[in-house]
Amino acid sequence: MPQSRAAPPQLILLGPQRLRPTLGEALATLGTEGPVATVTAGWQDREAEDDELREHLGGRAVNLELYRRAEELFADDAGLFAGHRRRQNDLREAQRIYRRRLAHTLAAARELLADSSDSELLEDARRDALAAVRRLDAEHLDVVQQIHRRFRRQIRPDRRAGLRRQREELSRRLSTCQALAIAGGHVAVLLNRLRLFDIMYLAAKRPILAWSAGAMALAERVVVFHDSPPQGAGDAEVLETGFGRVRGLLPFPHARRRLRLRDPLRVALLARRFAPATCVALDEGDHLAQGENGWSAEAPARRLTASGDVTTFSGPLASRE
Repeated sequence: MPQSRAAPPQLILLGPQRLRPTLGEALATLGTEGPVATVTAGWQDREAEDDELREHLGGRAVNLELYRRAEELFADDAGLFAGHRRRQNDLREAQRIYRRRLAHTLAAARELLADSSDSELLEDARRDALAAVRRLDAEHLDVVQQIHRRFRRQIRPDRRAGLRRQREELSRRLSTCQALAIAGGHVAVLLNRLRLFDIMYLAAKRPILAWSAGAMALAERVVVFHDSPPQGAGDAEVLETGFGRVRGLLPFPHARRRLRLRDPLRVALLARRFAPATCVALDEGDHLAQGENGWSAEAPARRLTASGDVTTFSGPLASRE
């Protein structure tokens, strides 16, 4: 009796595409040959500059133009624009306050993890310090959710005629497409536009491929990070709740450039802070697919561990946990 083939993955996370595009190869694993809806809203004003992406997809790209649509919508609906601006100001203020609290809470956890003593008392203190960081992350996400709920309650975006028309047109466009590809760019802008037009709902059960900020937006939590920024402390910050399509993984795009992967202390702190999610580096050539049995690396990939190591794995992630 012939064995049934495994269903193609419904979710694929890729490494950055600018230097080494692999989107076409990933699409081939899905067996899709028709149009592919693309989201480049994170590029903001450069949203339409997608010639390389279109060429890579052989002319199959259907750009949803979410950034342009939002700008036109804000210009036509003063109430929606005012509510959106007020919400963004509140989110920025919440992030500023959280960042100041986080600096002190993370510093304590970092110092305790760096302590070379092996006493039980120290290990207890480390656990308490990490728990304090996690509580602060969770409290911040609660504040962010409250801000979003207030926006929906006061502005009632679902009842605004212009937005309804845009969503209907997007639904028609998506109905002709076999997959959805979400590019990177400014992650907060990307999240906002995807959420405004309810793209995750409109895309229904179509396969999704995402990279860079697109991969971050699909996680349960969106974490912004840079260990060596031109300015600032270099602390990873929880920014938002994501769309929750990526479960059990926390993607870190451009990890080679943005993370000190050879610093065991920083690696261990990230891995322990965001456990039980697995922190995974996403660099050029990486390809993670979510199938019936969980996540699998279609090319050698790397995960951050609680011991401070960065380990390479291929095949099913579960077997390496």
